[in-house]
Amino acid sequence: MDAFYASVEQKDNPELKGKPVAVGGSGNRGVVAAASYEARRYGVRSAMPGKIAKQKCPQLIFVKPRFSRYKEISSIIRTIFYEYTDLVEPLSLDEAFLDVTTNKFEMDVATDIAMEIKEKIKAKTLLTASAGISINKFVAKVASGMNKPDGLTLIHPSKVDAFIKQLPIESFFGVGKATAARMKNHGIFNGADLQKFTKMELVEKFGKMGRYFYDVAQGIDERPVRADRIRKSVSVENTYDKDLISIEEIKAALKLLTVKLVNSLERLDIKGKTVKLKIRYIDFTTYSRQKTFLSYTRNAKLIQESAEELIDALEINQPVRLLGIGLAQLDSEVENGQLDFPF
Repeated sequence: MDAFYASVEQKDNPELKGKPVAVGGSGNRGVVAAASYEARRYGVRSAMPGKIAKQKCPQLIFVKPRFSRYKEISSIIRTIFYEYTDLVEPLSLDEAFLDVTTNKFEMDVATDIAMEIKEKIKAKTLLTASAGISINKFVAKVASGMNKPDGLTLIHPSKVDAFIKQLPIESFFGVGKATAARMKNHGIFNGADLQKFTKMELVEKFGKMGRYFYDVAQGIDERPVRADRIRKSVSVENTYDKDLISIEEIKAALKLLTVKLVNSLERLDIKGKTVKLKIRYIDFTTYSRQKTFLSYTRNAKLIQESAEELIDALEINQPVRLLGIGLAQLDSEVENGQLDFPF
């Protein structure tokens, strides 16, 4: 979907149409969850602090997120997907992979399917979607973002190699700013440069990700579209308007987060073995710690006590701006056939 949250807000409130809109908080600790295309022209992006977004675009309009509304529209969109195939792998409320190799209407051309889906989404939701069509997840994912908004990009099998060759290295999944800088130090600026290296050379330079980089540079991505995608964890977090100073404040905030987490676990009927703690200091330094139990649980007292132990072990010596707590290694993974060991 194109700028999904912001587009929903503009659709539901005609006064916002054509204006720069950011979904999220505008305060000192607010973060942009989504930005309309009008806002993006000013450099406003998701995950950007609201304060910086406002500096880039003084006329920016902030709207509080309405996730129940986004889920409602997302459900309509997924219903359209399932009209064509049962092989739908949602990535989020506004994005999914579809395998239409075999489809319910026995249509021969994937582009026709994508066009029909886009038209149905627009007719039923008044929103636009962009589609990428190709031989595997990697190429289709990159293609889906090339001609937004309301785009449709086909990378034919015969064109995949040429497409990858010209692809900037930043467009490869798993290549963030730090990895991009390392790659450029090795003379890797695009897919063509990446293709010059052997798999062993890339593993030596980038560890296990080197195998992935080698494969996708050759147009290889054998990941199937998984309709039974398994939930790996459940977590909650909060960025605080006022920094947490004392250990008492931190543990009190942690208790409230634990209550929210356990409520989610009970609603999903899920238990887990591994408690995960996330903490971000005022200087944006972020740490993660975890503790694993011998058996599955969602007991609030046990989870909170374990999280407090992790807090104590960190020996916190500066103000905290964000706390998060989660539960992983879930029993739902076992029920769905996921092997219960680390790898």
